[in-house]
Amino acid sequence: MTTNPTPLTPPPVGVTPEHPAPPASAAARPKPPLRLFLTILQLAGLGVIGAGVLATLTGLLSAGLATALVFGIGLVILVGLVYALFGVGWFEVARADDLYHLGVERLRWRPQTRPGFGGWLRALGRQAIDGRMWRALVNFFLACLAGGIVLRLLWSGLVWAITAFAPLTGSETVQGAWGGSFLTSWAPLAGVLGVVACAAGIFGLAVLHRVLTRALIVPSREAELTEQVRTTSAQREGAVRAADVERTRIERDLHDGVQPRLVSVGMTLGLAQQKIDSDPAAAKALIDEAHTSTKAAITELRQLARGIHASVLDDRGLDAALSALASRSHIPVQLDVRLEPGSTGANTGCRDAEAAVYFAIAESLTNAAKHSRASECRVVVRSREGGVLWARVEDNGMGGAQVQPGGGLDGISNRVLAAGGTFRLDSPAGGPTALEVTVPCAS
Repeated sequence: MTTNPTPLTPPPVGVTPEHPAPPASAAARPKPPLRLFLTILQLAGLGVIGAGVLATLTGLLSAGLATALVFGIGLVILVGLVYALFGVGWFEVARADDLYHLGVERLRWRPQTRPGFGGWLRALGRQAIDGRMWRALVNFFLACLAGGIVLRLLWSGLVWAITAFAPLTGSETVQGAWGGSFLTSWAPLAGVLGVVACAAGIFGLAVLHRVLTRALIVPSREAELTEQVRTTSAQREGAVRAADVERTRIERDLHDGVQPRLVSVGMTLGLAQQKIDSDPAAAKALIDEAHTSTKAAITELRQLARGIHASVLDDRGLDAALSALASRSHIPVQLDVRLEPGSTGANTGCRDAEAAVYFAIAESLTNAAKHSRASECRVVVRSREGGVLWARVEDNGMGGAQVQPGGGLDGISNRVLAAGGTFRLDSPAGGPTALEVTVPCAS
C-alpha cells in the first residue's frame, strides 16, 4: 500500500533553521512602545478608580476599629477587610503580570493547616501579615498615585496646547496651566515646551512604574531562597514526624496484634506436644487451633507490610491500588478516580505524590471504619494542571475527628507535608467528615 506524501509548507519569509520563529506566547506579547502606551492607559484608569478603592479600604479599617467592641461587629468588618485587601492584591499581581509578563505566580490565599475554626483564624492571621500581599498593595497605591499625576499632566498638557493658539484671540496676556500669566507673544513657545514637559513626565512615570512594579511584585533571589529553605525545613520536619508516627504504629501493631498471636501459637503447640502421646485427639485439636492462629498472624503481617509499602501501587498505578483498597474496606466505598494519562507516575516525584495520596486515603478509610460509625464513604481523586494530585475522602459518620499527636490523622498530615502538599480536615460534630489532600509531583 502506498501513501501520498504530505506536502511541505514553506516556512514564513525570514524564518530559517538558524533563525526560527519566536514562540507564540512571545509573538503575542505587546512591543515596548505599545506596552508603554498600555501602561499609561492603566495608570490613568487607576487614577480614576484608585481614590474610590483606597477610600473604601480606609473606611472599612476605620469602621472596624471603631466598632470592634460593639458586639463584635467590628471584628466581622475587619475580617471582610482582610478579604478585600487580598482581592486588591490579587488584582494588582494579575494586572502587573499581564502587562509586563513578569512570570510570577498569582497571589494565593494562605492554606488552612489546622482543622476547624481555629485553623481558619490562623490562616486568616497569616494572610493578614502576608508580605507578598502587602507589597502588591503598596504597588497598587503607588500606581494610583502615579495615575492621578498622569491625569493632572494630561490636563495640563491640554491647557498648554490650547495656549499655543492664544495669539488668535487678540488678548495681550495668557493664563498659564500652573497659575500666573505671560505675554501672548510667548504663548506658542510656552505651549510647545509645556506639552513636551508633560509628555516627558507621563512617559517618565510609566517607566518608573515598571521599575517599581518589578521591584515590588517580582520576589528577590534572596526571598526565593529563604522561601525554599523554609519549605524544605517544613517538609523535612514533616518527614521526620511522619516516620516517627509510622514507626510507633508498626510497633503498636506488632506488640498488640502479631506478637500476642504468635505467643499464643507457641503456647498452643507446647500443649499439643505434651498431649500428643497421652491424648492424640486433643493434641490434634490444639494443632488445628495453632494452624488457624498462624494463618491469622500471616494475614496480619501481610496487612502490616501493605501499610508500609503498597506493591500494587508500583505495579499497576494509583487507580488500581485504590480499587484494591476499596475492595478490602469494611464499609462500602464509592470510588471516583479520574487521572489524566501520563499526568502522574512519570518520575519518582509523581510516585511519591501517589504514595502520599494512597496512604492518606487508606488511613482515612481505616479511621472511618474504626471510629466514625459511617455506613459509606466516597473517595474522589483528580489530577490537576501541573501534575498536582487532589483527593477528597468523605464519610457519613458522626464527625468530631481531630488531629491528635501520634494519631492516624497526624500521620496523614505529616506525610502530606513531607511531600510538599496541603492537608485540610472538616469534621463538625454530627458529621460528615471530609478530608482533602493536595500533593504536587516533585520535578
